Amino acid sequence: MHPTIFSTPIINTLLRLLAVGFLKLLGWRVEGALPVGAEKSVLIAAPHTSNWDLPYTLMVAFALRLNVYWMGKVQIFRFPFRGLMMWMGGIAVDRSKANNLVAASAAAIVAATRPLQLIVPPEGTRSKTRYWKTGFYHIAVTAQVPIVLAYLDYEKKIGGLGPLFMPTGDIEADLLAIKAFYAPIKGKNAAQFETA
Repeated sequence: MHPTIFSTPIINTLLRLLAVGFLKLLGWRVEGALPVGAEKSVLIAAPHTSNWDLPYTLMVAFALRLNVYWMGKVQIFRFPFRGLMMWMGGIAVDRSKANNLVAASAAAIVAATRPLQLIVPPEGTRSKTRYWKTGFYHIAVTAQVPIVLAYLDYEKKIGGLGPLFMPTGDIEADLLAIKAFYAPIKGKNAAQFETA
């Protein structure tokens, strides 16, 4: 995986201090910690209902001392922002082309020589959607790593990490259990998030 702002020691420390201070100033709390055994993991980023989710997610990641990479649509990686987005941990996803994103992502997690958390928004869009994409699940199963239930609750102004979830292979039952965790959490545009 490419170097990021999270793997740049001095800048990482400075940005962590800024993120913690900025979140406190805005009245946000950060909860949880990376569970033992989740040094390499897939983090669900839900609910994903606003452009504000990315900056808040990155600030929470700094506060929790994570080493994250995140998936975003290819359009936000266009010139002149591509280098910046990649340095912030971004991985461009082109939904218009068939690609082997699950296998490539899982291989990158397995090959990583240090902790790595891959953030994947299961809705795949900020717009309201009834069905979650299952790429996050298949990446975790293929890489044989746990899923961590990460969240941003705008109503309570809390961001953080919830429990660790080990996929069982029964995707329907697992998705029901995962969605049950997210049911009470409110995104910035709460009406756009559906777990039923």
